[in-house]
Amino acid sequence: MRKTLGIFLALFAASLSAQELNCNVQINSDMIEGSNKSVFNTLQQAISDYVNNTRWTNLTFAENERIECNMTMIVSAVADNIFTAEMQIQARRPVYGTAYTTPLLNIKDNNFNFEYQEYDRLEYQQNVFTTNLTAMLAYYCYLIIGEDMDSFSRLGGTPFFTQCENIVNVCQTASMSDSEIAGWSGIALRTSNRNRHAVINNLLDESFKKYREFYYEYHRLALDEMTQNVANARARIAAGIPTLRDARRAKPHGHLISIFLDTKADELVNIFKKGTADEKKKVYEILMDIDPTRQSLYDQINE
Repeated sequence: MRKTLGIFLALFAASLSAQELNCNVQINSDMIEGSNKSVFNTLQQAISDYVNNTRWTNLTFAENERIECNMTMIVSAVADNIFTAEMQIQARRPVYGTAYTTPLLNIKDNNFNFEYQEYDRLEYQQNVFTTNLTAMLAYYCYLIIGEDMDSFSRLGGTPFFTQCENIVNVCQTASMSDSEIAGWSGIALRTSNRNRHAVINNLLDESFKKYREFYYEYHRLALDEMTQNVANARARIAAGIPTLRDARRAKPHGHLISIFLDTKADELVNIFKKGTADEKKKVYEILMDIDPTRQSLYDQINE
C-alpha cells in the first residue's frame, strides 16, 4: 500500500511539473535517394526527445497545459553528415470554453542546415554553442513559448524572446559554415529575409510593441471571450486590425505582420464572414492593403 501510494505521489508530482512542449516531430527524407533511412528515424527521435524532454523554463506546467506544436523537417540533401533542410514550425493553443484550438505560429525556416552524425546526443547548454542543430531547436522552442505567453499576458513572452536573442548572439560568434550562419546573420540577405535574427529583432523592437499588445488582445480578450459574447469579441478584433497596417507602414521590411497573416489569415476570414457590414468593409480593406497576394482568400469575407 505504501509503495503504491509512493508511486502515485511521484506520478502526481511529475504531472504538476511537466515539460513545456508537446511537440510532434516529423522528418521527410523523400528527396534523398537510397533505401537506408535509419539516420532519419534516429534523428527524428533525437529531436523529439530533445524538444519534449528539456525543461526550457522554470514555470510549472501541468500535463494538459503543455503547448501543442509541430516541427516538420524536409531534408533535400545529405553529404558528409551535413544536412540541407527546411523546417516548418507551428504552434497552437486552446480557446477558453471551446474545443477549438487557435494557431499561434506558422513559420518556415529555409536555412535549417546542420551537421549531424547518427546517435549524436542533443543537449542544450544555456549561453553556450554546442551545435547548430541544438541551437536552432532551442531558438524555436523559446519562440513557441514566447508566442504562447504573449497570447495569455500582455508582453508576457519577452523573457523567452530574450532567450532567443541570446541564442542568436551566441551563434553569430560561433564557428560554423556559411550555409549554417545564414540563418543567424544580421545582414539582410535575399535568401534569408525572414531569418532567425530578423524575426527576434522585430519581436523585441519597440516599433512592434503595439502589435504584440494586439496579439494579446486578439487571443485573451477576444477569442477567449467568444463564448460569452461573439459580437463584442469580433468587434474588439476589428478595432485592433489597423495595428497591423500601422506596424507594416512603420517597418515596411519587418516580418512579424507577414508571419501573423501566414498564421491567422484563414481564421480571420472565418471570424469576419459573420461580421457586420462595417466590420467586413474595414477588415477587408486593411487586409488587402497589407497582404494583397491573398485576395482570393480575403474575398470570402464578403461572400
